[in-house]
Amino acid sequence: MSQISNALEKRDSGPAAVVEQYRESLALVMPSHLQQRVGAWIRNTQGLLRRDEKLMKAAQNDVGQFIAVLMDAGRLGLEPGTEHYYLVPRWNNKKKHTEVTGVRGYQGEIELMYRAGAVSSVIVEVVRTRDQFQFRPGRDERPVHDIDWDLDDRGDLRLVYAYAVMKDGATSKVVVLNRQHIAQARAKSDSAGKDWSPWNTDEEAMWLKTGAHRLTKWVPTSAEYMREQIRAQAVVESEQAPEPRIAPPLPVPAPAPGTVDDYDDGPIDAEIVD
Repeated sequence: MSQISNALEKRDSGPAAVVEQYRESLALVMPSHLQQRVGAWIRNTQGLLRRDEKLMKAAQNDVGQFIAVLMDAGRLGLEPGTEHYYLVPRWNNKKKHTEVTGVRGYQGEIELMYRAGAVSSVIVEVVRTRDQFQFRPGRDERPVHDIDWDLDDRGDLRLVYAYAVMKDGATSKVVVLNRQHIAQARAKSDSAGKDWSPWNTDEEAMWLKTGAHRLTKWVPTSAEYMREQIRAQAVVESEQAPEPRIAPPLPVPAPAPGTVDDYDDGPIDAEIVD
């Protein structure tokens, strides 16, 4: 009987149960579009734990770290455990165990750009060795990328590029990264040498993510940007609005003879003298 009680206690205090306990806190940090489906968001996260033994173990090792990662995903309005926001078990040398870390995927980076409201489209693409690619800064507004779709193998990854088309039709800065740039970004990742790292399980996605992340330096990604634009527009409109015309006062007609206005003002109880 005690074993059953211990199992129930462990289950109720495990990562999946703790996620449910933080429902209100998660809802508070989520953007409005997610607050209506926080229940589904939590159930999807609990399902990830049940399906992935390594992820469950890492979450059990440090539940607080796991919740902090989920709070970050919720604040950004991204779905954990997807290409928008990876949940990655990572070894912590100081704590001597694995813990859950959050890694924004390239689709998550793009989602944040769209949500900020400044762009009409975002383009992030890899270039392989058998593709044709040309871009000269200062001469070309956007890259020209030709792909032979009949090829069974387009070759190895060569470049990644990213740019956004703004709402006014202008093109943002074009980011182009080569294999050396990607190698430098990979070297900064603590998990790159692990088998489960997305650098090893989905290399193309990490190239795309690196390109998209570099683009965020030149394109707004915060919803606060749109709120500031709305506030600024309201200020401009209020300053440009014409001042309301005030009609001149109507002339006061002279009192007719015999009215009370013929008499001097005085106290109501003034004495009347014959």
